[in-house]
Amino acid sequence: MLISVSTPPARAQNTDLPILFDARERLVRPDVSSVLRLRFLTTTDFPPFNFTDQSGRLAGFHVDLARALCAELGLQARCQIQAMPYGQLVSALEAGQGEAVMAGVAVTPELREQFNFTRPYLLLPARFLMQGDTVLPRQDAQGLFGRKVGVVKDTAHAAMLKSFFPDIEAVPFDDQDALMTALKEKQVPAVFADALQLSFWMMSPAADGCCRFLDGPFLSERHLGEGMTIMVRGQDGALMAALESALAALSKDGRLEEIYLRYFPAGLF
Repeated sequence: MLISVSTPPARAQNTDLPILFDARERLVRPDVSSVLRLRFLTTTDFPPFNFTDQSGRLAGFHVDLARALCAELGLQARCQIQAMPYGQLVSALEAGQGEAVMAGVAVTPELREQFNFTRPYLLLPARFLMQGDTVLPRQDAQGLFGRKVGVVKDTAHAAMLKSFFPDIEAVPFDDQDALMTALKEKQVPAVFADALQLSFWMMSPAADGCCRFLDGPFLSERHLGEGMTIMVRGQDGALMAALESALAALSKDGRLEEIYLRYFPAGLF
C-alpha cells in the first residue's frame, strides 16, 4: 500500500512482494489485436532491473516483466525490447520510437500532462540496516530512538527519517559509499536508506555478513514517489489500460512475484 502524506509510514504486509492489485477487482482489457508492435524502451545500466549479461544479451527484472506482459496480451510475436540511455527515454517515447517505457521513470505532474502511467507494479521502500551485534531495547525502529542513524544528506531518505522518526538522531554522510563504510566500521549502529541498495550491499563481499535489516519496510508516496510504473503516450489510453490489466493478471496468479524473486532473492520487504 502507499502511505498518505499526512500519516507516518506503516510497515507493509508480511509478504515477499506486497499485492498492489485487488484480486476482487476486474479491470477492463481493451482489444489490442490491432497493435502492430509493442516496443518497450528501457536502459542497460540499472541492475538488477536492466543489464547486459555475460553473453551480451539484455536481461533483468524489466526485461522478463516485459516479456511476460507481451505473453499475457498475446503479443509475443510483436514484442520488442530496446535499450537506450536513460536521458533519451522520454524523448524517444514522445517521438514514437517505442510504445512503452519501463525503466523506473519517476512520475511527476509535468510528465502526467503529456503521458499516461499504469498503476505501480513495484514499490521501493526505505529500510533500516543495522550492525548484527548491536543490542537494542526492542527490535523495531523505536529501539533506535535517542541513537545515531546514518543517512545520505539532502536525500528523500534523510527527509523521511527526519519527518517520521524525529526521536532518532540523523548523522549525514556525503554519499552512499561513505554511509556504508560508516556502518561497517561501527561509526553508527544503523543507517536508513533505499532497501534495494541496502539489500545488495548486505549480501556483497564488502559487507562481510556484518549487518541485518531492522523493522520496516517503510513506504511514503510523499518522499519516495508512486513506485515503478509503465509510461505510455498520452493518446495511448487503451494500451495503458491493457498493460494495467496484464499487470493485474500477473500479480494475481503469482507470476509477478516469481519474476521479482529471480532478481531480489534477499527481498526488499
